[in-house]
Amino acid sequence: MDHFTPANNERNLISHIFPENEICHDAEWETYFCYQSIEVPDSYTGLHLTFPMTFCGVSKLVKSFKQEQQLHSRYVLQLLGETCRLLRLLPNISHVSTCHTKEITICGDLHGHLEDLLLIFYKNGLPSSEKPYIFNGDFVDRGKNSLEILLILFAYLLVYPNHVHLNRGNHEDHLVNLRYGFTKEVLGKYKVHSKKILDLLQKIFSWLPLATVIDHKVLIVHGGISATTDFNVIARVDRHKYVSALRPPKQNYQAGSGGRSWKMNNSNEKVCGAVEGRRRVCSLTHQSSVLGQTFDLPPRSWSMNSHLNCSVREELKRRCRQAGFDQTYRDLRKWDSSNSDPESGEADQHEWKQIIDILWSDPMPQNGCIPNEVRGGGCYWGPDVTEEVLRKYKFQLLIRSHECKQDGYEFCHNRRVLTIFSASNYYEVGSNRGAYIRMGPDLVPHFIQYQASRTSLELTLRQSIGWTERSALRALREQLFVHKSDLTVACQEYDTNNTGVISLTQWARATERVLKLGLPWRVLRPQLIGSSTQDGMVDYQQWIRELSITEPKLEISDTSILETMYKNHSNLETIFRIIDTDHSGLISFEEFCQTWKLLSSHLKTEISDETIADLAQSIDFNKDGSIDINEFMEAFRLVDLSAHT
Repeated sequence: MDHFTPANNERNLISHIFPENEICHDAEWETYFCYQSIEVPDSYTGLHLTFPMTFCGVSKLVKSFKQEQQLHSRYVLQLLGETCRLLRLLPNISHVSTCHTKEITICGDLHGHLEDLLLIFYKNGLPSSEKPYIFNGDFVDRGKNSLEILLILFAYLLVYPNHVHLNRGNHEDHLVNLRYGFTKEVLGKYKVHSKKILDLLQKIFSWLPLATVIDHKVLIVHGGISATTDFNVIARVDRHKYVSALRPPKQNYQAGSGGRSWKMNNSNEKVCGAVEGRRRVCSLTHQSSVLGQTFDLPPRSWSMNSHLNCSVREELKRRCRQAGFDQTYRDLRKWDSSNSDPESGEADQHEWKQIIDILWSDPMPQNGCIPNEVRGGGCYWGPDVTEEVLRKYKFQLLIRSHECKQDGYEFCHNRRVLTIFSASNYYEVGSNRGAYIRMGPDLVPHFIQYQASRTSLELTLRQSIGWTERSALRALREQLFVHKSDLTVACQEYDTNNTGVISLTQWARATERVLKLGLPWRVLRPQLIGSSTQDGMVDYQQWIRELSITEPKLEISDTSILETMYKNHSNLETIFRIIDTDHSGLISFEEFCQTWKLLSSHLKTEISDETIADLAQSIDFNKDGSIDINEFMEAFRLVDLSAHT
């Protein structure tokens, strides 16, 4: 079930998990999802949630997920039930405001990457009344911790309903989840109550708001817009009718007399009826272009005998990969076309097209609006459409997600459209950075980029032990590097003739006298000294020089400050966090200099302003004019340059 492929029994599975008679009326719904009959056994050692949710409760929830604990299904259902009740009260379009004391944080696709969400919280601060967040859809699928992400976001939503805002993405759809992993994740984690959890999530996804607007000026939707996007319609649509956006209203599948009807041909392409002499491929939502232009598309086949030239075919493949969507919207629909949502039977075709467009569309550099042939749903819209829609509704910027970007964000359409993508390492480790946006009252977006650590990936037992040993040796080498001067003096005391060589026993005694760690230094000699020994003697001068092969990730003119830094980096971090009064994880260069002056006063040492400024410039790895706590800690990570020679 990792990636669903069309098969005869798939409708049976969908019907088993999402039967029509269990999409209940409210009273029946409350009874069906009742968690109170589920007992929590005494053997359960995980977190016990209490309601109503509090900040303390959410903090414990986050901590338990960090420790890879699984929340009991009783609490999962209770949390989801409370979330659904709240979401039903929210409008289709959320409106939020900035003020001079607050910045709003906007996150893009997370796709089950819990390590990215936790890194955002670490760098940016936890959601609160002083730290509002907007999460722009696609919380689930592909990654292994989609459910944990949902539970964390829903918990914060319950605690801060006016300061945490969730938009629906195209992956908040139970049919998409069947193919892209989230359904499998829930079934694997909750074997007994997974069906109820999936049913309730189906409801919740349909109640997620569709858009967010900041200060009436910045529009945030997951996919994008089209030339026919009408936010007046979107604002009043009964969004919960569209439990799956993959299922259009029933009546539009009926063959009509006269007019245009839709049908599925033998090659599984959607074509328009009443077209003479040729086929014309149609998007599920766009039968023709708008803004006064007509796009009469040539016939298309996905077979290798296609008349498309290689460059176009490669461009489509690139677009598919860039979109992070290996199968199209049409592929997902073709094996489920007979299964329409019971609640969408009376829905309006125009409303459905509005929802599809904002969930599935992508920008293109050319003017116009054409069917999105990569995804098979929604559209490609050009800068002229952006200009027209933003002008019509008096927006100055459109923020969307939906596409993986190598740097985590990307502007297009004369900087009027901004894509933000928050799942780093999306295709593989190192493939892309994640990013999020901070936006203040000036409505100017500021970007923070990051990449989740490779060490967050699962390790085998042998790998884990090896990693632990390497970490311990690395930490020991750091201590040796820090105490180079003291080690030189200690070794020279044994070298009365200044030969540069002492015995192995003398080396062990000198090292222990300086570090006072009580370690078996003679046993550790092969890992620490290497080629500096011969016939039981240690060339300590060469060894001291070799310690410089392991150097910090800093390039500063005054190297004498390095030992001071490494000896006192914990004190520096403490001062850093004291100065970081807003807990944003950032301090300015001026505040960093203040940190060092406090430390200098504490150590009663003199460090010049020029040296401090040089150090600050070196630590500011991304050159954004401020120092991130992660940059600060990264500065103290030693890199073995010998591994790169």
